[in-house]
Amino acid sequence: MAGRRFFAPTGRSQTDISGWIAQRAGWAPDDTALRFEGADISYAALEDRIGRTAGALDSVFDIGDGDRVAHLGVNAPEMIELLFACARLDAIFVPLNSRLTVEEHLWQLQDCGAAVLFVEPDYFDHAAELAAALPELRLATYAGDDPRWPALERLRESADPCPPALCADLRRPAKIVYTSGTTGRPKGAVLSQEALFYTALNGQSVFEFTRADRILTAIPLFHVGGMNIQTLPGLRAGATITLHRRFDPTAALNTLIEDRTTLLAVVPTMARALFALPDFADADLSSLRCVCMGSSSVPPPLFAPWHARGLPVNQVYGLTESGPTAVALPIADGFARSASAGKPVLHCAAKVVAGDSGRRAPPGDMGEIWLRGPNLMSEYWGDPEATAETFTEDGWFRTGDLGRTDRDGYFFVEDRKTDMIVSGGENIYPAELERFLAETDDLAEFAVVGRPDETWGETPVCIVVPNPGATVTEASVLSLFDGRLARYKRPRAVILTDNPLPRTPLGKVRKFELREALLAGRLGS
Repeated sequence: MAGRRFFAPTGRSQTDISGWIAQRAGWAPDDTALRFEGADISYAALEDRIGRTAGALDSVFDIGDGDRVAHLGVNAPEMIELLFACARLDAIFVPLNSRLTVEEHLWQLQDCGAAVLFVEPDYFDHAAELAAALPELRLATYAGDDPRWPALERLRESADPCPPALCADLRRPAKIVYTSGTTGRPKGAVLSQEALFYTALNGQSVFEFTRADRILTAIPLFHVGGMNIQTLPGLRAGATITLHRRFDPTAALNTLIEDRTTLLAVVPTMARALFALPDFADADLSSLRCVCMGSSSVPPPLFAPWHARGLPVNQVYGLTESGPTAVALPIADGFARSASAGKPVLHCAAKVVAGDSGRRAPPGDMGEIWLRGPNLMSEYWGDPEATAETFTEDGWFRTGDLGRTDRDGYFFVEDRKTDMIVSGGENIYPAELERFLAETDDLAEFAVVGRPDETWGETPVCIVVPNPGATVTEASVLSLFDGRLARYKRPRAVILTDNPLPRTPLGKVRKFELREALLAGRLGS
């Protein structure tokens, strides 16, 4: 796309991104880089593992320039090692969402043309089905637990270490991360080494990482939120990252206490699970400098329990395509302005646009959020049409998210553009209605979507999951809006269900699935 890159490319001016680990290994070799299931991995040991993993990828699988290396599993050091090892070979790391079906994984592996897939033991049966459908795909495991496939643990024992490239071209692709699919078929967002480099710089400016930080990562690493918001920037700064295979609220709280964790990132569903623990109120969380929350509009009730403990809360706004860190709240504003997503980060521009004009909307006016910067993806893999539709000629990325700014330049993310409801010619933003639903303790989950209406075009419908033992009726839900919203904005119906709402890995409700189920009559009348 001519003219799309706004920032000057980094080019061949420094080591590849794995050089961060090599440098730390030389500077402070005994510092702990990763803590996982009771074992510590020093920066020197991590550098050795990355080098030998790259050597094994090269010598055993003939992985090189542009080859795709996929991974299927939950959080583990091997995911980080594979990412950095691929960077040393100019290969591309493809982390698969471990919660997807065989069919979904099959589509993604075919779409990216993966050469090899690394699988952890919990997914061997799943992988066997993939192997049967993709005979050209080579499979490998972490350890020698399955005789069908070679084990990385053994392969790298005999591999010659591969050092970082001293003059790397950071414009080369580093990762393909498939979008959550909130609007349909996932697309592969291509993040270059340059994008990861600037995302790390953005993270360091937001969280002020130091070598003394201890970071808990329980968000899945297959998502950019888990890997890129705090994990990679923390490693670049020499911090210690504690990895949890999966989020477990009790285990997470214990780690916060015992490790004296300084930084934590959670999504709203994780925060609610922590608040529900009987030990949360009295837990010693004095080591925390900040709690980061994001992935969707965060209702104000989720700030209060942290604030009550004396902890600032900052939001980070972004998408898979932006690395994700694009707008963030400074830690210093973590009490007074927690409801805001913050301001554009150091290496990303952001604006709220009026219509399709590209002009900035006045403060307070709703519009689409546009982003521009070196942290953005370079393209959608194999989809130039979607790439061209998403970027403007001068490099702005259309997020599809609706928001506004205040007079001080703080951003407020209100809704997905595609979730907007148009009723009688008026725009209704579901997030505005959902804030009222968040005020009651009777609901475990909720969402507002539009339903076709012959008279009005669309009308808003509340889909709610009551908490066990709560008495919830359509009338009790509708009463939450009485006198508090213009009549045209009020929901016309409430659907009660005991089934969990469909969500993405980071907790966003898949509203397009709810709309489809509503139209098909699977959610009731």
